[in-house]
Amino acid sequence: MTAGPLSGVLVADFSRVLAGPYATMLLADLGAEVVKVEGPKGDDTRSWTPPARGEAATYYLGVNRGKRSIALDLRDEEDAGLARELARRADVLIENFKPGGLDKYGLGFDAVLEANPGIVYASISGFGSGPGAKVPGYDLMVQAMSGLMSLTGDPEGPPYRAGISVFDVMAGNHAVIGILAALRHRDATGRGQHVEINLLSSALTAMVNQSSAYVAGGVVPFRMGNAHPSVFPYEPLPAADTDLIVATGNDGQFRKLCEVLGIPEVADDPRFARNAGRTANREELRPILVDRLRAKTAVEWFDLLVEAGVPSGPINTVDGGFAMAERFGLDPVVAVGEGERAVPTTRHPIRFSESALTYELPPPELDEHGAELRAWLSEPGGEGGGRG
Repeated sequence: MTAGPLSGVLVADFSRVLAGPYATMLLADLGAEVVKVEGPKGDDTRSWTPPARGEAATYYLGVNRGKRSIALDLRDEEDAGLARELARRADVLIENFKPGGLDKYGLGFDAVLEANPGIVYASISGFGSGPGAKVPGYDLMVQAMSGLMSLTGDPEGPPYRAGISVFDVMAGNHAVIGILAALRHRDATGRGQHVEINLLSSALTAMVNQSSAYVAGGVVPFRMGNAHPSVFPYEPLPAADTDLIVATGNDGQFRKLCEVLGIPEVADDPRFARNAGRTANREELRPILVDRLRAKTAVEWFDLLVEAGVPSGPINTVDGGFAMAERFGLDPVVAVGEGERAVPTTRHPIRFSESALTYELPPPELDEHGAELRAWLSEPGGEGGGRG
């Protein structure tokens, strides 16, 4: 295996909480050198407990491996000068202050670009740098304002948020995509640029078919519980012990489902032979399927259906999800660091045939690398663009 694909790329991480730190953790896994710049009190998520591992919040541990930490008070001119020097040397700067929030420290895009023409400067906000700039960007707000909560929950009940900060994670992924594209552009032209990501835009594109229902079809969708508006069966159905997800995306899979359930004639019924008919007649079809599924447990059906090529799966708790990944040989947990500092963490989702992933540095303690980084940034010289 060769070095990580981003080996030699220096990332100045001025972000905190989730979207930015998640993005920079992924970059660190890919081999980038990430310097996490924190205020004197540290990233907010350091105190987001419970749960905790020892004295460290598991929230913070989950998105900060692979980084070095330096605590800088940007209100102090000496510290601000070190921050500007880091920005001058970096290949990438990522921040999620309110739009324009770093300008007063000489760390806005224009100032950094003047000192470092090759910089890829990524900004993550809630609602963009235009009229929405003054609105704080929190994932729960975006889930509500984007319409996602109107799609989530029982149709007769209240709207619900997703179980994770889904659009923070989505925006972090979009930030990585934008950064990698901008690095490609810089390698071809020598010019850096500003990459802007906002949670609301990430949310609207992430809702894919539901967004398209409105944009292309003029239909405002609403929550249907666990049902799918366009495909059936594509939802949990009760087995002997618990619910089983059955997700037949085409007519061939539905025919195989009927064969495994011992009701092959149902696949030939004109009401159910095509997806449009199954969707229109779901209330007639559902009890037929449930009557057969109650004969075995969810796991028993899962094994039979997967063997036949029918998408299905039990509804697990998080520990069951990791157990399933182990069953499939995905090795979902990796230890980062050594000895007492070793922390179990979720493996990076991408695998390469030639390039290595990096799991060397555990999530840093506040200012853990401050002394060495201050000394390095105080040295004279040092080229911009990560070549210092």
